[in-house]
Amino acid sequence: MSVVSREWYEQYMMPNYAPAALVPVRGAGSRVWDQAGREYVDFAGGIAVTALGHAHPALVAALTEQAGKLWHTANVLVTEPALELARRLVEATFAEKVFFCNSGAEANEAALKLARRYACDHTGVDKDEILAFDNAFHGRTLFTVSAGGQPNYRENFGPLPGSITHLPFNDIGALEAAFSDRVCAVIVEPLQGEGGVVAADKDFLPAIRRLCDQYQALMILDEVQTGVGRTGFLYAYQAFDTVPDILTTAKGLGGGFPVAATLARTEVAESLAVGSHGSTWGGNPMGCAVANTVLGIVNTPEVLAGVGQRRARLEAGLRHIGDKHGVFAELRGMGLLIGCALNEPWQGRAREFLQASQDEGVFVLIAGASVLRLAPSLIIPQDDIDEGLERLERAVAVVCAGKA
Repeated sequence: MSVVSREWYEQYMMPNYAPAALVPVRGAGSRVWDQAGREYVDFAGGIAVTALGHAHPALVAALTEQAGKLWHTANVLVTEPALELARRLVEATFAEKVFFCNSGAEANEAALKLARRYACDHTGVDKDEILAFDNAFHGRTLFTVSAGGQPNYRENFGPLPGSITHLPFNDIGALEAAFSDRVCAVIVEPLQGEGGVVAADKDFLPAIRRLCDQYQALMILDEVQTGVGRTGFLYAYQAFDTVPDILTTAKGLGGGFPVAATLARTEVAESLAVGSHGSTWGGNPMGCAVANTVLGIVNTPEVLAGVGQRRARLEAGLRHIGDKHGVFAELRGMGLLIGCALNEPWQGRAREFLQASQDEGVFVLIAGASVLRLAPSLIIPQDDIDEGLERLERAVAVVCAGKA
């Protein structure tokens, strides 16, 4: 049998990614090992996905048990794990109805379609404008990439869905000026993850809610990255005391297994009538079984409180690194979604720090060219935090010394 080589990527796979030179083969908790047996501390969390780390015993058991029962039925049948997950999500949130799919992009696609259809059902076809925000990220489908506020992600893909207006994030004045009776929905992240780890101001989400109520528009909260305990709340809207009409969740929901959901109030959900939308794998019993276990662990006072404790430990270490080497202008974000904004002259060089970190044995992320991003496991042990910070400091020192 052939030995799998990283070189196969260039030989067999489409070139839309630029993956690292290493190939991971095993993970346990917040540690990962590559083909050469080298160990890494994982501060990246699969981009905020592995909420309980790698190979968590309870998730392995849930997946193994379900794999021995039933893998798939499609949406012609509903399964026990899907019904249980829907119940859990409704009981833990504002929502009354749930639609299952497989990724954040699909969840946001469903949310945007639902908003347009609801407006058509209740007002008419002319109420179709969607307000979105600069630097937002909502996925890579044609509709979600159009709603996203990063033009480079939608260039050269031909005609895009229309009636989408982008506004400055956190600018209430611009929001008020843009609203009209044509607006059917506003889609917003409570914390822009890909856009630099920038949190909504305390008055911004309430302003969106107020204007949506005034103009009979729907508020869509994209919690793909901020949901499932990432901010120290099960969902970040709970921290802002602002309830949306539609919420999307994915990433951490499956702890690494693909599963996502669009949540809504009953009145809104009714517009997704039979046949209006669907997903072959949506509500897959294996994904739902894992997600049920994830929620059972995460949605507890101990784990949610632990997010804040772990952030404090990480933030103290990051401030030490930033002060010692003069690299961080500020630390951003909420809970265990942390952004380290780079100072001059380091702006635009985030990828150098990412590469150096990997070389020193710690995985981190970037959020644009000038922000390092951390999204570790919600239950990362203190020893792993301390070891990861030591490796990160060595990486920062290498870049600062011009050796990266």
